[in-house]
Amino acid sequence: MKQGIISIAWFIWKGGKKSIMFQYEFMQRAFWAGGLISLIAPILGVYLVLRRQSLMSDTLSHVSMAGVALGTVLHANPVIFGFLFAVLGGMTIEWLRRTYKTYSEVPVAIIMTSGLALAMVLMNMKTNLNKSFSSYLFGSIVAVSPSQLMIIAAVTLIGLIFFILLRRPLYSLTFEEDTAAVSGVRVKLLSFAFAVMTGMIVAAAMPIVGVLLVSSMIVLPSAFALRFAGGFVSASILSVATGLTGVFSGLTASYYTDTPPGGTIALILLMILLVGIGFQRVIQQVRNRRKGKAQTILLERTKQTIEEGVFK
Repeated sequence: MKQGIISIAWFIWKGGKKSIMFQYEFMQRAFWAGGLISLIAPILGVYLVLRRQSLMSDTLSHVSMAGVALGTVLHANPVIFGFLFAVLGGMTIEWLRRTYKTYSEVPVAIIMTSGLALAMVLMNMKTNLNKSFSSYLFGSIVAVSPSQLMIIAAVTLIGLIFFILLRRPLYSLTFEEDTAAVSGVRVKLLSFAFAVMTGMIVAAAMPIVGVLLVSSMIVLPSAFALRFAGGFVSASILSVATGLTGVFSGLTASYYTDTPPGGTIALILLMILLVGIGFQRVIQQVRNRRKGKAQTILLERTKQTIEEGVFK
């Protein structure tokens, strides 16, 4: 850790040292992957937060971990298995949500516990699985392979097309499903498509931030944006900008301090959110004081005017 702090100080003092970081192909892939995910994950987060399904991303990441474990046990591609499990988990959550219409949180709890239980059982079936699993749990800069980068790019492209072309139906579905159904939106089909898209994005984000913190990349930028933006479109744009800032800053700090990228990115995004909320409260207090002073001056002037009228 001490060496990492010295490296950052040397980097700031020297100037131009940043270019050395990008001489490594794994860092180039990491920044490309982080930038691509940051274009789509925060937009998904805005929809999930507004639909009160913030924990869905965390649930699907645990389901995806079970898929990664199964792929490793079967000596198959763990990334593909994790991807498939996340998509199937999203579809199952949507199916259970329609079964438990009154208790919308029940499907999330069912799928999360099922995914964790399956992952634990599969991890114990192979003795050397725990060591190689750390990169999936916490994220790793060197974990992004060229094939994974291609998958992330494909998911980002599909996600952008999905959210742009279906923005009006999704907007109606987010705020009022009954109204959307009356207006001609195929609610059931669109809900399942949204669940599939959520699983794809969650699985694609795993190499960067890891299973345990993938929800931070989706929820924290959207939570910040919804706090400050005045509309839905501005919230989406602000969430993407926040996500890009957190990911690029986190990857840079992770490289120089030798810390897990997932935790570093999550802490930076959390810091942005807390600083933003604190700054907003300070501004609100200043405005309230100014408003109070203005009201006091107005009352004094009104009282003085009444007194002058009485004496006349």
